[in-house]
Amino acid sequence: MQVVFMNTFDRVDGDRTVMGAKVSICENEGQWLILWTEGSEEAATWYEGLSWEEMLAAFRHGVATKMGDGFQPIIDGMLDERKSSPSSIINMMQCYGELHADAALFEELREWRRKTAAQQRKSAYMIATNRVLNMISAFKPHTEHELAQIPGWGESKMKAHAEQVLAITVQHERETSFPLDWVVSMLDTKQYWQWSYRQKELKYKGQMERHQEKRLILDAISHGRTLSELQAELVMSRRNLLDRIEQLETEGYDMEPIVETELAEVSIEERQSVLAAFDEVGDKYLKPVMQHVYGTEGTPDKPLDMVYDRLRMLRLTYRRNKKQHEAV
Repeated sequence: MQVVFMNTFDRVDGDRTVMGAKVSICENEGQWLILWTEGSEEAATWYEGLSWEEMLAAFRHGVATKMGDGFQPIIDGMLDERKSSPSSIINMMQCYGELHADAALFEELREWRRKTAAQQRKSAYMIATNRVLNMISAFKPHTEHELAQIPGWGESKMKAHAEQVLAITVQHERETSFPLDWVVSMLDTKQYWQWSYRQKELKYKGQMERHQEKRLILDAISHGRTLSELQAELVMSRRNLLDRIEQLETEGYDMEPIVETELAEVSIEERQSVLAAFDEVGDKYLKPVMQHVYGTEGTPDKPLDMVYDRLRMLRLTYRRNKKQHEAV
């Protein structure tokens, strides 16, 4: 086994004791291995497998976690970003918002968001993210001018929701003031860097989970799994699973095995009618295609969800054929 990368770390604990550690990336005939050794403890395995992308995400996730715990590397720059990049005022405001959010005000804002999202039939995060609500609850803007200084609260949100949000925030007294440039000097440096590394940890954890998910999907498809089997195995909604399959198709992976599995009961005539409909009405939206092929009420002998699933599978075939034709 060959060590292709190694870095050492130090952490100074409360009693001034220095704890040493090292991380190693090893390779053996295409197999990757990441090892973390802390002091005299036995090495912990962060990753073992064949995927370079998955290995890199696991490496960065592990390093971000350890740096958040206070370990500092001898050689920096392992997290795909320069160390100085998190020190923007926006990141500092986000950090301050999470560390100093007013719990009672945050709950009021979250309840307002829930009701607004339900009324508009939107996802809650489209109204406002938790990060934005944290900052609003921490800084407590009382005017539109102040609310406009909250990162992530843009012009469209101002027009749609400012009045409702300010009606809530003006009922809460605040000890800080606007503008918010004081955040830079008031924010605890150690807390800020711990928060910054926590954000990176979450980012790389998401990447790692996404690579693992991709590997599982591709492996399952190669073994002839159905959509229902994949859905149960991955504990994923059918819509999200189909989204991932469509994305993998655009990345160049062969989704034909699962397309054929799901379309096994669809006649050649029906397939041809759907593919012809894509030519006539386009492939961006499925409802016009469904109505073109089956009528405004759909097909009476199949559940609507099944029809849309099959249309999405046939759209993969259509787009693949179209791309191949354009490349000729």
